[in-house]
Amino acid sequence: MAKTNHWEGSSKYICDPELAQAFHISRTLGMPLLIEGEPGTGKTELPLQYAAAEDLDLFVYPAGSKSNVEQFVAKFDHVKYLRDSQIEILNAQRNEKGLASELSTGGRSTEQLSDYVLKGPAAKAFSTPNSVLLIDEIDKAPREFPNDLLYALSHRKFVMPESGEVIEVSEENMPAIVITSNREQELPTAFKGRCIYHYIQFPDADTMREIVKKHHPKVSDKIVDTSLDIFYQLRKIGLERAPTTRELLNWLKYIKTFTSKEALNKINALDGLGTLIKTQEDFEKVQRQLSFGGPPKGGLNSTLN
Repeated sequence: MAKTNHWEGSSKYICDPELAQAFHISRTLGMPLLIEGEPGTGKTELPLQYAAAEDLDLFVYPAGSKSNVEQFVAKFDHVKYLRDSQIEILNAQRNEKGLASELSTGGRSTEQLSDYVLKGPAAKAFSTPNSVLLIDEIDKAPREFPNDLLYALSHRKFVMPESGEVIEVSEENMPAIVITSNREQELPTAFKGRCIYHYIQFPDADTMREIVKKHHPKVSDKIVDTSLDIFYQLRKIGLERAPTTRELLNWLKYIKTFTSKEALNKINALDGLGTLIKTQEDFEKVQRQLSFGGPPKGGLNSTLN
């Protein structure tokens, strides 16, 4: 029986009530949870932290421009099968000549086609009770990839290539499947119809403060508050790529290597800007607005405003 407890996060992950409910519904119904939202909002971390907190087997498939169902589910190793076939012929010839020693196929037999099926994350997850399967950034995959998953998601089974072995699970025993998307391209309507959907809103300042404290519990409130003020100001000035949660956490990881007084100076001077800003155009825009000749009058926030 799949785990359908109402998971509300862990010591390392804040799961807001709406996301927790969507995740609970998806596991209760045996359906994948499709999470969309801008980068850095914790989409990928949900299944990773859930599997770690519940001590469950985790299988991950990072989607890309060359993703296909064969990689995701399973593929037949034709090269190994052909090599073993040749070895079996050679061994038969050696036996005819009375030679006792045989070449090894590693325990595989060409009569057992399943010996040559290399299972991917999907087949492994469907074969492992109470497991977690992450399909990360599916919007980066070719459009036919989510379309090719429709049958498997509808029937909860995969047919292994060549061997014909069927891996099938019931609705109750479906692995917890989380699919993330940054919406680089729109997913097929039929595919989205097979999923429970949730859009993660970007955290407000109070939630972000909780997230920061989970990752950097020893950083002072003054440093956290000052860094958050600047972080949200940067997100409001119309950058091409606004800084995300991940980048804020990396910035604080750098900042906390200094003493408290030094850290505040570093924050106000935007030292380590490369952890927050990721394009040349945005970097130049921030530099223009901040006039990096020296500390701005009225403080950094007054310049950003």
